[in-house]
Amino acid sequence: QVRLVESGGGLVQAGGSLRLSCAASRSILTFESMGWYRRVPGNQRDMVATFTGGGSTDYGDSVKGRFTISRDNAKNTVYLQMNNLKPEDTAVYYCNGKLYGNDYWGQGTQVTVSS
Repeated sequence: QVRLVESGGGLVQAGGSLRLSCAASRSILTFESMGWYRRVPGNQRDMVATFTGGGSTDYGDSVKGRFTISRDNAKNTVYLQMNNLKPEDTAVYYCNGKLYGNDYWGQGTQVTVSS
């Protein structure tokens, strides 16, 4: 059973920072890719930041220069450092892991940025 558990969401003022964590139930080195997505109600789930094959990173255009994805292999945890948050970053943030062609998702964590 693969489980991904997010934490670290909350309410923050515009310009502030948050760090999200995603703890996996197995070694994150076994995943083909891991990353963060977000969804605003009524919209599709959009990619925020991912580790792609070979350990390279990819970011959504709206977060480049503000968000940073990182990982701690020993803790089986992926992080998302979010700086200079904007009200439009308000969404539910999901951790994703791709393993043997299957997508696994966490339960999501709410991030709300007030203006």
